[in-house]
Amino acid sequence: MAGYRLDRINDDIQLVMSELLRSIKDPRINQGMISVTRIETTGDLRYCKVYISVYGLESEKELKKGLKSASGWFRRELGKRLSLRYTPELIFELDNSIEHGAHINQIINQPGFLSEKPDELVSGEDANDGNNQ
Repeated sequence: MAGYRLDRINDDIQLVMSELLRSIKDPRINQGMISVTRIETTGDLRYCKVYISVYGLESEKELKKGLKSASGWFRRELGKRLSLRYTPELIFELDNSIEHGAHINQIINQPGFLSEKPDELVSGEDANDGNNQ
């Protein structure tokens, strides 16, 4: 039952943090399309890892500085919006999964990518099958 409660709290924190990130005016944070990809809160609700993904990130160092600078404001606003016994300390982590996925999608959509690769994959699979026997 505690796992379900923690999952629900993580979802609530993710929703509020997404709203707060859209409303912040700090140019160090507003570098591109920013989203909260995942939240991990400890069982005692003292610490919360906030995984942030930014598509079009200009400076990772400046983003981290901006998030650290605004962490007190984020925590206070989170405490106002959620009724939790403790408002967790926020730890921000950069998650590059969205940008990585967009890069892979760009590679796949290049002209001729799919027409050349299947032959190489088939011949590579045949070579591996011969080595395994």
